Amino acid sequence: MCYTVEMTLRAFAPGRVEILGNHTDYNEGVVLSAALDLGTTAHGAMRDDQKIILRSEKTGEATANLPSLQPSGEWSDYPLGVVKMFLEAGVKIPGFEADFSSTLPVGAGLSSSAALEVATGALLMKLTGFSSTPMDLAKLCRRAENEFVGVNCGLLDQATSLFGEAEHAVFLDCRTEAIGTLPFPESAALVIVNSEVKHALTGGEYNERRDSCFEAARRLGIPALRDATFADLSRMELPDLIHRRAAHIIGENDRVFQAREALQAGDPATLGKLMTSSHASSRINFENSTPELDLLVKIATAIPGVWGARLTGGGFGGAIVALTEREYALQIGAEISRHYHARTGHQTIPLICRPGDGAWHANTLGI
Repeated sequence: MCYTVEMTLRAFAPGRVEILGNHTDYNEGVVLSAALDLGTTAHGAMRDDQKIILRSEKTGEATANLPSLQPSGEWSDYPLGVVKMFLEAGVKIPGFEADFSSTLPVGAGLSSSAALEVATGALLMKLTGFSSTPMDLAKLCRRAENEFVGVNCGLLDQATSLFGEAEHAVFLDCRTEAIGTLPFPESAALVIVNSEVKHALTGGEYNERRDSCFEAARRLGIPALRDATFADLSRMELPDLIHRRAAHIIGENDRVFQAREALQAGDPATLGKLMTSSHASSRINFENSTPELDLLVKIATAIPGVWGARLTGGGFGGAIVALTEREYALQIGAEISRHYHARTGHQTIPLICRPGDGAWHANTLGI
């Protein structure tokens, strides 16, 4: 079956930048993030058979037949996982075709995978008339990544992709699932610089960190590290690695709460200091940084007009985000890139960002 442009529907889902709250989501903690104006767009139409055809301008074509869907380890697992979750929710899908395009760099820690999932979910809602709340859709997309792709991620990426609001940061409490927005400082910009070292969280590092956090909570006798304090750590003798993993999560939650106060006060300087402190903890305690990320943070924080910088996303490669004076963001991005290229030979193009709208706003998904 072929379809024409007039028959297709469109859906868009943005990537996200994690401002603070590294690996706190699956520990029932708190996260500060923002949706980007970069993301994944899906164009699609229903078929009259049981076939699914997926095309990506970057990664090629994949096909599958309903109702039997199995992961293959390819890019198509992300949209097919969403299809499977829709089917399990009782949605009737007779087959469809979808073309995906993206303005997000893959492997940069900007959640291109969640954008692909959410774009698929938004497209399927439009194609089928399925009704959902934004939080339920975020959970469905997370289940696709947990159960079909095999990455035990928390809710941060999918929720931010859906709930983002232009000119606002997103504050997510992963225990209560309460979500809200905070005004982003008018004087600030986010400069994202890719290390050009790809990360692949299915490689095991993400799940290993998750297991270490769960083990720390078990030894401390608490439901999750959200409930732990530094005083608890000082009273309990834990193996060094488990201790450091827990220290990172406890510190990150504290930093997010402090950052919320800083944003409410319109204080980007304090937010920047918290971001730089977060990176130090990622490097020392959580060990999810890389030499390239460390170098980028060192370069960025030495430049006037930069309030702070840290790795963003799961780590193990990807990008950093620097909080900068908006007036000088372009020059700062170029200077970071120039110094990084001189030191490593990697050519990177900085992204100058302000918080953008999430998929729920972009697609008017009140159906």
